[in-house]
Amino acid sequence: MYDVNELLELALKEIENLNYNEVFLLKELFRGYEWNRIPRKDRLLLGTLFLNHINRYGGKVQPIEKTTSGQQKYKIKKENKK
Repeated sequence: MYDVNELLELALKEIENLNYNEVFLLKELFRGYEWNRIPRKDRLLLGTLFLNHINRYGGKVQPIEKTTSGQQKYKIKKENKK
């Protein structure tokens, strides 16, 4: 199995397959069986690392509200052209 930093890199790469305005949860960036094989403590850490990365580096992902179960939702936005 991957370590948490490798999982973070996989999740960040998977974002490229999403469309503008698409809303997603972190776990949706992985196949169901892959997500279920990640130990709970690592999933929680991955969620924190992913949110911190998004808040720090921005890009085209924006955190939005949380679900009723406390999972962070994200939305793909237009990237700023510099």
